[in-house]
Amino acid sequence: MRPPQVSAPLPPPPPTPDRVVAPGSPPQGPRRIQDFHSERRETQQGGRTVITEPGRVIVRDPGGQTFIRHNEDDRFRHGARDIRQERVGNDTRTVIVRPDGSQIITVNDRDGRMMRRIRRDPRGHEVVIIDNSRRGVGPGGVAAGVAAGLAAGAIGGYFVSLPPPVIHMPRDRYIVEADRAPPELIYETLMAPPVERIEHAYTLDEIRYSPMVRARMPSIDLDTINFETGSWDIPPDQAAKLQVIADGINRAVARNPREVFLIEGHTDAVGNDIDNLSLSDRRAQSAAELLTQQFNVPPENLVTQGYGEQNLKIATDGPARENRRVTVRRITPLLDGGVAAAPPR
Repeated sequence: MRPPQVSAPLPPPPPTPDRVVAPGSPPQGPRRIQDFHSERRETQQGGRTVITEPGRVIVRDPGGQTFIRHNEDDRFRHGARDIRQERVGNDTRTVIVRPDGSQIITVNDRDGRMMRRIRRDPRGHEVVIIDNSRRGVGPGGVAAGVAAGLAAGAIGGYFVSLPPPVIHMPRDRYIVEADRAPPELIYETLMAPPVERIEHAYTLDEIRYSPMVRARMPSIDLDTINFETGSWDIPPDQAAKLQVIADGINRAVARNPREVFLIEGHTDAVGNDIDNLSLSDRRAQSAAELLTQQFNVPPENLVTQGYGEQNLKIATDGPARENRRVTVRRITPLLDGGVAAAPPR
């Protein structure tokens, strides 16, 4: 089998974490997207447009694709007893110490890419949740992602070109609407296997930035959360709608502590693409933070990413509530390599 194409260099490293805010403190800094307009800085780097704003780096490639990066460490700071960083060779280790003595250890390489995320309990027992040092290994022991990147002339590629998957299940079971789904269906969707065979493991960046890789996994649309225009705050009366998602994730993590779930943010097509990308990324982070702070979902088992208006559910340039949504999907099989679901009989 020909390895998938990896066609572009990684965006720059994510920004440094926001400053530590004590639990219970009021929100710090801008809380609406228009407040960032005066704080954005735009530069040209290697033919790409790089836009920085508080907490985010946005990159527009010459081909017109736009991506956003943020620092995941911010989500781990809530309630932390201690936070420290260590240099180990060319890598950076960020250690978050919780009140019970357990630790979350994140190892990033010199370019800011996550290599490993580890949970260490107070007795020293470790669980490796994400391991990006094991790039997808194909037949004969060749790292397919690396080989494809070299073939495409890329350096550390992140975009994997795959055909759309063939879906052998009802559409409403492939993309589940949370407002109409019972808790057991939510859990079954979170734990569903890939819809097509996963030929090798993908890195987290490849999953983040490759739509057809993510499309191998069923998802849950949580479009019952209604964000105010231009804001990523989740109103208190909306927070309870995340309970069923939190219960499903916690049940999955209790079964397998290495499960990883991607929280995706999406917007409608109203507004400019940079605003929408930043807004969607912050909404995904808000949902993940709420899952942790109110429902005790382990933050290390979550990753977040915003996609702006790139994946419209309803094809319209106008305002559409269906497009302003958060999506949840399990990505553990993509990180590890998985087995496709058998077609229904």
